[in-house]
Amino acid sequence: MRRRLLAIVCVSASLVSGCGLLPGSDGDRRTVTVWLMKDSASQQFLDRFSEDFEKQHPDFDLDIQIQQWTGIGPKVEEALKAGSDATDGPDVIEVGNTQVPQYVDGGRLLDLTLESVRDWGSKDWLPGLAEPGQLRSHQYGIPWYAANRVVIYRKDLFEAAGIEDLPKDREEWLAATEELNTDGNQGIYLAGQDWYTLAGFIWDEDGDLAVENGAVWEGSLHTDAALSGMEFYQELQGLGAGPVDADEQTPPLTDVFAKGQVAQIIAVPGSAQAILDTNPELKGKLGYFPVPGKEAGTPGAVFTGGSDLIIPRHADERDGAIAVIEALAGAKWNTELANTMNYVPNKAKLASALSGEEGAAAMAEGAAQGRATPSTPEWAKVEADNPIKTYMTKVLTGTDPETAAKQASDEITESLSSPG
Repeated sequence: MRRRLLAIVCVSASLVSGCGLLPGSDGDRRTVTVWLMKDSASQQFLDRFSEDFEKQHPDFDLDIQIQQWTGIGPKVEEALKAGSDATDGPDVIEVGNTQVPQYVDGGRLLDLTLESVRDWGSKDWLPGLAEPGQLRSHQYGIPWYAANRVVIYRKDLFEAAGIEDLPKDREEWLAATEELNTDGNQGIYLAGQDWYTLAGFIWDEDGDLAVENGAVWEGSLHTDAALSGMEFYQELQGLGAGPVDADEQTPPLTDVFAKGQVAQIIAVPGSAQAILDTNPELKGKLGYFPVPGKEAGTPGAVFTGGSDLIIPRHADERDGAIAVIEALAGAKWNTELANTMNYVPNKAKLASALSGEEGAAAMAEGAAQGRATPSTPEWAKVEADNPIKTYMTKVLTGTDPETAAKQASDEITESLSSPG
């Protein structure tokens, strides 16, 4: 793969004096500062990566600085404000995939479209990671790793209900859940305001939470497609006793599942550890399968969480930053990270390299249908005072869905169109 390093500019040894130091020369090594988030990668992984990178790039040292998710937004904003002569700021920053749009504004990020298309195989990236990193067909956020929801289920309760085959489509899923909803058990625990799960059902119907109409974003919960997604959510949610006026964290759905009378929840596979910490007796009884879609053999759409890598436009070591991203997001280190941390790699075709862990395999299968929230910097305002949650509760408590959806769509439109 091509690397846009300083040495590339020097087309012959005779130009060395005009180009500065070549890789491997005896001059000073340059430091590439990388901000990565806490627990995104193990220290052992980072040690292996750093050693290999510095061996492959003898002109660069890596300074990997671990950041906390709490309060990271203002810190990144401040880093992106730095002047072009800054020498102590980050050259590469890990950000949440849906956070990229808010950092693109004002030309603050390096445009990596050329490298993405020419060198990095962008056509194969997971849409849920790649799309939020784009603005007007330009790529600013480079997919690093993904995580998405699957169905975590009780193998023993499925067996007791006589369910031998895991559901492969929505109808089979509803039928199985209804069979499981007996003998004091909930077929599924689904909180009434789990809007990320609702988004997946809406995407399955070819709908969306909001759509771009010219230069204006408009809420679209009132469309026929989105209403069909809500109708399915209502049917599934009714097969359990989840609260209609709370989200999946109130109470935490893992705590409810750990009590032992729930057959299924929709969560990331990593949630299983929290379940087992609360109730060790469930060890060996948990299984995973992708959220079923409308057609057998095609998993349902899911919200893709995860991280992208960005480069500030004023990065002091731009060439080194590009080399770091090329390595971290490339097949070798991307699959090693996925195996180490039970993530989904940034390309569906890399999923076969996973070590066979059941939850990660189910997650990778569903990730191929992954999506993200609308790619606009203003979406954060929608989530801050989330009208989608209010809409869901209204429908689940008997309000006319079309009326409630139109009101929520209008509120989303207002948030997306208001300045600041």
